[in-house]
Amino acid sequence: MMKLYWSPRTRSFSALWLMEETGQPYERVLTDLAAGAQRTPEYLAINPMGKVPALSDGEATLAEAAAICAYVAERYPEARLAPPLGDPLRAKYLYWLFFAPGCVEPAMVQVATKVEMPSVAAGWGEASRVFDVLDKALEKGPWILGETFSAADIAIGSGLNFAVKLFKMVPSRPSFDRYLAACSARPAFQRASVIAAG
Repeated sequence: MMKLYWSPRTRSFSALWLMEETGQPYERVLTDLAAGAQRTPEYLAINPMGKVPALSDGEATLAEAAAICAYVAERYPEARLAPPLGDPLRAKYLYWLFFAPGCVEPAMVQVATKVEMPSVAAGWGEASRVFDVLDKALEKGPWILGETFSAADIAIGSGLNFAVKLFKMVPSRPSFDRYLAACSARPAFQRASVIAAG
């Protein structure tokens, strides 16, 4: 059985939501960040960065929310959280799955810290462009891939939920409101929210 290392009110939410979407049993291992549980040798053997979430699946261990999404979606193909190999939609799935940590999260940090960088120097370009691109991609919906819900929605939806609803760093837009309403209506999102609230 997979073990998910998590902590309340953290980026663990995306992994909790993911695991709830699979419908498969998993063990939640509460990682007490205030007590320094993420700095123990045992935990650092699972995630040397000392962050949550992390996942162990037998002898396989990994961290980083998008990597966990990709791994779990492949381990449980019956959950249909990723387009199969050979499906042309898989290219956009991978793009959006990694857009979340590669563009959305850095854009959130840029907005929160008000750090100015030349857009050519920042891997994500600039925060306003990141959210403009997401706005356009979500106009049709209902999901980031159109009619198909995937683990990419978990990554993108979690990031937008933090940026727009929880921390109000980014002004809402009609496409964001519709998308986040669709995400939060999913039973797995609701179960993960209860768990993540601690």
